[in-house]
Amino acid sequence: MPNGMVEYLYLKQLSKIMKSVLLLAMLLCLCTSVHAGDSFGFEAKTYSHGGQSLNYRILYPADFEPQKTYPLVLFLHGAGERGDDNLAQLTHGAELFAREDVRREYPAIVVFPQAPENDYWANVDVLRESQPYQLQFADISAQPTDAMQLVLALTDVLSAEPFVDKQRVYVGGLSMGAMGTYEILARRPHLFAAAIAICGGGNVNNAAHYQKELHIWAFHGTEDKVVDASLSEEMVAAINQHGGNARLTLYKDTNHNSWDKAFAEPALLPWLFTQRLDE
Repeated sequence: MPNGMVEYLYLKQLSKIMKSVLLLAMLLCLCTSVHAGDSFGFEAKTYSHGGQSLNYRILYPADFEPQKTYPLVLFLHGAGERGDDNLAQLTHGAELFAREDVRREYPAIVVFPQAPENDYWANVDVLRESQPYQLQFADISAQPTDAMQLVLALTDVLSAEPFVDKQRVYVGGLSMGAMGTYEILARRPHLFAAAIAICGGGNVNNAAHYQKELHIWAFHGTEDKVVDASLSEEMVAAINQHGGNARLTLYKDTNHNSWDKAFAEPALLPWLFTQRLDE
């Protein structure tokens, strides 16, 4: 075969290889992009109230029927997921509620609001000069943050929907979101049947405003370098002192990301979805 023909065939084969490599690279980038921005089926929405707006994501049951009633789950993210993309708040926890087996076993309406970058769920001063951070929580007599006011208004609207089971409204959160959970329980004491609080803390005096027999499950890592585990211990003790039903799971040798172990607890969702307000 002439040298020119050999060179032509070689270049043609090389071109095919390069195209295949380029296509594979594009597919890998696409897959990475889709994974990084995965919404897990949560719909993007925006709630407006009092001249302000709050981004949130909502997941309805797979076979949603408006004439039926479903539990409502409100989940508050941590400080690292604040922003305006209406997506980052799904980083932790959303995948659990979106799992096919979970949606089949526990059909529910799940809501993940997103706080703006410069706001906070709870009314708290965070002093970052040392670790763990020093946190000073306000009493609920103080004005709630803008983000909390919007969440309260959104929750009031959603919980009033005819397809929401009024005896099975739940709230949960991690880190900053757990702080918001402890606060919203005092601001809406007769709304929530149960709560999940992961690596957070709150004003122990607010526990006096919680409804009696409140069921709450708190989680914390013993080696948390951001939010000291003693804050969860103090809140659980205060809740029980005021007639609540609080439990605490401490994870040894675990830093701030105790949510990974909490979400892996096999009893977490069965416990949550069996809780009801008294008729």
